[in-house]
Amino acid sequence: MWNRRSVVQVHPPVPPCEEHADHLTAKRKSAPVFFTLLFPYFLGNFYRPFLAVVAGDLSRDLGLDSAGLASLQATFLLAFALTQVPVALSLDRFGPRRILILGLCAAVAGSVLLSAAGQPWHALTAMALLGAGFSPVMMAGFYVIGRVYAPERFATLSSLLFGLGTLGDPVSGAPLALAVGVFGWRVTMLGMAGITVLSLVLIAIVLRDPPRVEAPGGKISALAATRQIFAIRALWPIIPLAFVSYAVVAAVRGLWIAPYLAQVHHFGPYAVGLSATAMGLALALGGIFYAPMNRYLGDAKITVAAGIAVTVVAWLVLGQFGAGSDGLALGLLFVAAGFGASFAILLAHSRAFLPTHVLGQGVTMMNLLFFGGAGLGQWLSGRYVKAAEIAAVAPDLLYGRLFTAFGVVLAVALGIYLLSPRERSASPAQ
Repeated sequence: MWNRRSVVQVHPPVPPCEEHADHLTAKRKSAPVFFTLLFPYFLGNFYRPFLAVVAGDLSRDLGLDSAGLASLQATFLLAFALTQVPVALSLDRFGPRRILILGLCAAVAGSVLLSAAGQPWHALTAMALLGAGFSPVMMAGFYVIGRVYAPERFATLSSLLFGLGTLGDPVSGAPLALAVGVFGWRVTMLGMAGITVLSLVLIAIVLRDPPRVEAPGGKISALAATRQIFAIRALWPIIPLAFVSYAVVAAVRGLWIAPYLAQVHHFGPYAVGLSATAMGLALALGGIFYAPMNRYLGDAKITVAAGIAVTVVAWLVLGQFGAGSDGLALGLLFVAAGFGASFAILLAHSRAFLPTHVLGQGVTMMNLLFFGGAGLGQWLSGRYVKAAEIAAVAPDLLYGRLFTAFGVVLAVALGIYLLSPRERSASPAQ
């Protein structure tokens, strides 16, 4: 017999897919975590170059000369670099939440101390606190992404973290100058301390440490973990590209874009500053662009190789023909910065071969390669430029040779990188 009840039983309404619902819930919960990690990384990129904007005020108020200002910047970078080692040893053992809270407390103290500085040593101490305080933010972000999110999302999210966070660099230019002009540098730095406190509070409320993962057979020492990481042969062909890919971009963005545009293309100070800011934006947008590019290509190795190949061509063409055209030179600088922003995807390729129990130490060691290469690249290129100037080499020839050398070194590293295995879909067995 036909009745309504039988129809209901035979044709029940289709329930929503529980797996899809769980996925949407996970995405809603993970979005605040991502933006909580992005906030301090954005601030870290703001603080790294901000000194150039307030240099005149610091010189006047604290009696600093050019050497004193250089010491301030060097103190920040030195503190940043030295604390990478304890960060590497601590992420897997203590978790990112406590490390970030401790680091941001130091950064807040540094910003407050700088705003109240009355002596040069006050500023030196403040810059050391700022450098050490922001040292863990990027690696902690990558560590959480690697542990909390699905492995296939690591490349996309780490690229977005790098690209969006790098936007803090141009914010420390014209917007900071405007704030300093309106409020003064001391009030502005105190305001930045307040913003950093907000980031600290969000970390304390939102972020939770991923569950600890022990090594097979129990705990291992930091030295044993380091040996284990360097014994992973899949990482060996990746290391040279990690060492030089960011180095060439950092050398030009940090040192040579201004003298190159001024001496070869005769740009004025305003045009040089605008071009440097645009190159910083290209670097940030490149990091963002790599995320959909990697999703489209579906392979981190192919994504990195394609982007670096474009970068190699840009440096070589710039070295050989850049002096002949202002527009060509600027375009190639922006291409080299944008396509050279493969940092996060290259790190994702490396992460695929790192066991979870050494993930924090592994990604931080890769980060040391990036920044170590950047430091060495700036030192070596500085030695070359100084020697060339002493030898009275014409600026167009001087920088042409420098950019060509960047392209050649990057091409060699790319050739070695092509020998690396393609990434695995998940990290090795835990």
